[in-house]
Amino acid sequence: MTDEGATSKSLGKGFENHGMVNHSIGEYVRGNIHTNTIEGYFSILKRGVVGTYHHVSQQHLKRYLAEFDYRYNEREALGIDDATRMEKSITGIVGKRLTYQRTNREGAQVRA
Repeated sequence: MTDEGATSKSLGKGFENHGMVNHSIGEYVRGNIHTNTIEGYFSILKRGVVGTYHHVSQQHLKRYLAEFDYRYNEREALGIDDATRMEKSITGIVGKRLTYQRTNREGAQVRA
């Protein structure tokens, strides 16, 4: 589902079930065709990048998107509160070690 933007028109040709609404004439919904879902996702992504991270490197873009996919799919509008979201997050660390390197007084790195 896209709006009438030039990029969207060419992009839509590659999808069999592409639907498009025309915001410029005041059309925002036609049946089940709308852009509300993607606009909601992008609002969460933009708020997080601008408000929290301030910059996203291309090298780690997949990681940022994965985080915001999780946030969008586990949001309160879907009935998932903060405590439930935290429990789901914590279960992902079972059996994994978090390690870091620290520096000793002489400057050599020591494994912790």
